[in-house]
Formats: sequence, C-alpha cells, structure tokens
Amino acid sequence: MKNHPNKHIQAALSYAISQGWFFRSSNGHAFGRLQCSLPEHREHMMSIWSTPKNPEQHAMQIRRKVDQCLAQSGKK
Repeated sequence: MKNHPNKHIQAALSYAISQGWFFRSSNGHAFGRLQCSLPEHREHMMSIWSTPKNPEQHAMQIRRKVDQCLAQSGKK
C-alpha cells in the first residue's frame, strides 16, 4: 500500500487495515477505497481522498466508519 501524504489520514488507514478492512489504490481525486472484509458488509466502503479540504476531519470520518462497522458486527 502506498502511503497517504497526510499523517492523520495515513494513521486512520492503518487503523482500518488493522481492523480487517481492505484498501485498493486508485488514481485521480481519490487516493483509494476502503472496504470491509466481511461478506455481509459489502455496503461498508469509503473513498479516501488525495487532498481533502480538512484532512483531520476526513481521518475522523474514516475511523468513525470503521468503528460503526465493528459495532454492527459485534467485534467491538
């Protein structure tokens, strides 16, 4: 996985991956896409932006999405 240029977003991506999420790199405005690894959670995905307006807020959104998924799956 390539590293995101923003340290807050990179930390959130590392957190998501440690919780079992998959990351796929892309080109253009989106840096990549995160997706939950559970088959029943195929709708649990999120685009990761290369240059969001507020990187810290985007990092919080990533963590919140992962945490919501964990709560629904009963892992948390």
